[in-house]
Amino acid sequence: MSRFDYLRDPDEIERQSFVQIRQLTDLSRFDADQQQVAMRLVHTSGDPDLVQDLHFSPGAVEAGIAALKQGADVLCDIEMLSHGISKRYLKGQVRCFLNAPEVAERARQTGETRTMAAMKEWPLHMVGNIVAIGNAPTALFRLLELLDEGAPRPALIIGMPVGFINAAESKQALWEVGPSEFQTPCITLLGRRGGSGLAAATLNALARMANGIRF
Repeated sequence: MSRFDYLRDPDEIERQSFVQIRQLTDLSRFDADQQQVAMRLVHTSGDPDLVQDLHFSPGAVEAGIAALKQGADVLCDIEMLSHGISKRYLKGQVRCFLNAPEVAERARQTGETRTMAAMKEWPLHMVGNIVAIGNAPTALFRLLELLDEGAPRPALIIGMPVGFINAAESKQALWEVGPSEFQTPCITLLGRRGGSGLAAATLNALARMANGIRF
């Protein structure tokens, strides 16, 4: 018998967590499905104030759920994000090209980041699928460049890179031009905060809803 008294049941832990999240978080500006994403981000970060920076373009949640119901793949900028996605809720594949053998050499030759070099493969896989960027601001900027060059539009962009250089700027650019110029819905966390865990949490919230799971 342990001398530490704590809740062990995973379902009950999750249930009680979301009860507290609803009590501690101002969800008033979100609709019911947006709230599911917002709560999942608070659950992942432990920070109810995070939702102040959370933004959904019109129809973004609906587009993500519809794409996942139709078996959409998910393109990720790094492996950490791909590993954070709950595959059991997906019909499609999770793709990350960062560790492909040719990527490091391509990055060396072009002088760009590996995440940017890995995105050379993305246009072949973007149409109808979901793009999730949770680490590299350069990847989000490169995605916008690809769209500006005429690349196929994904069903949804989850843009949540993190950091002090280019992170806030890349997400602001996504917010300003993604839905309007490229007619691509997006979910983003404006400012410096972000990361693979939060991008994965966003996708996981959408995937749960696509499977009829809500809290």
